Amino acid sequence: MSQDNLSEQMLIRREKLDKLRQQGIEPYADRYARTHSAEEIHLEFEELNGQEVAVAGRIMAKRGQGKAGFAHLQDFSGQIQVYVKVDNVGEAALDLFNRADLGDIIGVKGTVFKTQKGEVSVRATSISMLSKSLRPLPEKWHGLTNVELRYRQRYLDLIVNPEVRNVFVTRSKIVRSMRGFLEAKGFLEVETPTLHPIAGGAAAKPFQTHHNALDMDLFLRIALELPLKKLIVGGFEKVFEIGRNFRNEGISVKHNPEFTMMELYQAFADYNDIMELTEQMVAHIAQEVLGTMVVEYQGEQVDLAPPWRRLPMLEGIKEYAGVDFAQITSDQEARNVAAAKGLAVEQDASRGKIINGFFEEFVEPHLIQPTFVTGHPVEVSPLAKRNRIKPEYTDRFEAFIVGRELANAFSELNDPIDQRERFEAQAAARAAGDEEAHPVDEDFLNALEFGLPPTGGLGIGIDRLVMLLTDSPSIRDVILFPTMRPRED
Repeated sequence: MSQDNLSEQMLIRREKLDKLRQQGIEPYADRYARTHSAEEIHLEFEELNGQEVAVAGRIMAKRGQGKAGFAHLQDFSGQIQVYVKVDNVGEAALDLFNRADLGDIIGVKGTVFKTQKGEVSVRATSISMLSKSLRPLPEKWHGLTNVELRYRQRYLDLIVNPEVRNVFVTRSKIVRSMRGFLEAKGFLEVETPTLHPIAGGAAAKPFQTHHNALDMDLFLRIALELPLKKLIVGGFEKVFEIGRNFRNEGISVKHNPEFTMMELYQAFADYNDIMELTEQMVAHIAQEVLGTMVVEYQGEQVDLAPPWRRLPMLEGIKEYAGVDFAQITSDQEARNVAAAKGLAVEQDASRGKIINGFFEEFVEPHLIQPTFVTGHPVEVSPLAKRNRIKPEYTDRFEAFIVGRELANAFSELNDPIDQRERFEAQAAARAAGDEEAHPVDEDFLNALEFGLPPTGGLGIGIDRLVMLLTDSPSIRDVILFPTMRPRED
């Protein structure tokens, strides 16, 4: 940035930077030997009272000028007050302190004490400049009308809003709790490729790239599913992966082009086993991280304690839309009912896709308490095993909480002939213009032909789980650096 584009405050800060260097003070230190965090000093005051400590942090508040002053330093654990007096630090250190700006990062050595007002503090004996801040911190961060600036400059959001930092600390605890739960159940964490020759495992539009050395197109993965199931074929019986997926689709409060998923697969299990595992895991995470299974999300109180409600999709549609698809057997009849209900569907939409459309439109918003929805049509479940009694439906469930899908799972389709037929049907839909239809994956079919044992699989959106457990209204609130449009400067 040229000098002409600098604000008055930034120019003053640069002048201060130059003066520090003229005085032989390096404004960007190599390291600092800190002995305690702010939180440790507060928690261990009785033991540390009168003891010498070294703290370091960003100046968030400052008062006093002349021979003495106070400042609040902020580190990752919180804030600690420091008291600076010329008699204790000398003229040079006091001058350094007086010229320091809000946002500067300093180190302070001194003794722990408590002020007359009862605030735990550090009485400074020396001060070190660790990093000079050349930009002023925002004065009214909470009042910014351009909320996107918080996401674009997350580093500022984290400095000024401690509750934002707490969301991401909680996110880390949620992922750690999930790992611990699964490992205790005998699952092995694995890693699979991010670049795929075929974008499979979900109905979604992929990001495409090109590998120069191999002269081939590759896709960022849209799901973790297919490589994990190949590992089950290879003899692993319980595997899971927590990783990024990428979908070249829209952005909303529920969707980000890159997001984090946990997928697991368990041999010799079906979707009923996975249903029990899911409700146990989510309840365990809430209890371990938050200390309760009853959480509040955007004004709704949600009880995560098992067992969760089980709701067949057709029963849900009958309950909330007043339509009984058990009595509707043809595609055309389903289209007629959709038209009567004002539900927009494609001209050649099948009964199964219309059922799914009815569910999304009329049922999802009502599923506030944890609910497992079962009985999905085959047309919208290309990788799920058919139900033995009603083969037009699959042994699949989706978990919904506060009207949003949290998890998707099914008894995995392990019949390679049936899988090929469904892939080919999807390929026909793709050729007809459906960009999200699943392509034929010959390598996956080859693996199935060696024999996939009965298997239950599960996918959980980590971001949505974090949203639920931190009462965050937007997915961008739980992703440190969400995808943003270019700035229009």
